[in-house]
Amino acid sequence: MVLLLFLNIAQLLLYIGGLGLAGQGLLYVLAGQGRHTNLFYQLIGMVNKPWTLLARLIAPKQIVDSQIPFVAFCIVGVLYIAVTIAKIEHCLSIGIAQCQ
Repeated sequence: MVLLLFLNIAQLLLYIGGLGLAGQGLLYVLAGQGRHTNLFYQLIGMVNKPWTLLARLIAPKQIVDSQIPFVAFCIVGVLYIAVTIAKIEHCLSIGIAQCQ
């Protein structure tokens, strides 16, 4: 049960991070050049700060800073899929009835 709780929490954190990064990407397109003065863009940027810092640590130096949020989105997406697969395998091993 502890592993299931851990997987649920990890999946939730990754889901929030993925939605935040997707929202920031959408505002990047919609707000245009004035995005850095947009309050919502700055707020979502603060929510995404841990993911972008992780992406900056993992990414090579050739990746420019403007592409780091996209790299972070890809990392969060891959991690979300990995956690989801681990959760499915865990639920199949202990029984579906105990996963609800």
